[in-house]
Amino acid sequence: MNSGSEGFIKMDLILKAMLKPPKLKNIKCAICIQPHPDDNEVGMGGVIAKLTNEGCIVHYLTVTDGSLGLTDASMTHEQLAVVRKKETEDSGTLLGVEHFHHLNYQDGTLHDINKLSGEIGEIIRNVKPDFIFCPDPWLNYEAHQDHIVTGKAAAQSFISTSLIKYPRGTKTGPHQVKGIGFYYTSRPNTIVDITDTFNLKFKAMGVHKSQFDQKTLGLFKLYFKQKAKKAAADKKFKLGCELKILGENHLHCFTDAEFI
Repeated sequence: MNSGSEGFIKMDLILKAMLKPPKLKNIKCAICIQPHPDDNEVGMGGVIAKLTNEGCIVHYLTVTDGSLGLTDASMTHEQLAVVRKKETEDSGTLLGVEHFHHLNYQDGTLHDINKLSGEIGEIIRNVKPDFIFCPDPWLNYEAHQDHIVTGKAAAQSFISTSLIKYPRGTKTGPHQVKGIGFYYTSRPNTIVDITDTFNLKFKAMGVHKSQFDQKTLGLFKLYFKQKAKKAAADKKFKLGCELKILGENHLHCFTDAEFI
């Protein structure tokens, strides 16, 4: 084989590697960024439990206080915010989460992607995670602005925290995150085995008593179990959680990212 052929083969391998998502392996630290206090459990609770079981240190970053989710007319928004913060930490702890960060934006007010991205970026540079997770802001028909803004801000932080000075004025050094995982996605490219942690996901969701009664939890469990079975249909495990995993190069001027 001549050197020219070897060069073409090497280039072909490089191009193929560009079209593959980062692998969820050997993750020592991760940060799960949620717009509201229950999104991490609903979106990827089984994955979080699996990560912590494998020795990964997981941080929660909750962007809003969840104070619009009133189900009890006798409560104020301020009272609910206190309740939901405790539910966040209790449910996360049940999944093995060790660290909690709260930005305390009012529920339903998110609009400034750049500002939020900088705040998330500062936390990322301090925590230094291998992976970050958040809702997919490009989900078709997603109507909640808090989800869209949080997802886009997290994605912008993901591709920016490796810069020397991001956010502007930062005093912490750059950090390269290996990958970002989007939950609530309609374009999954990775299925995580949650056979052993599926029930724990719903136990953690049940901690959010201000949001879910037993009837609602039961309906959710039926729905998510069907989705989990479908996700694992051609796998060696029984229940799976769908994620869209992308690398830094996939999230800027990369027209094939949708198909990875």
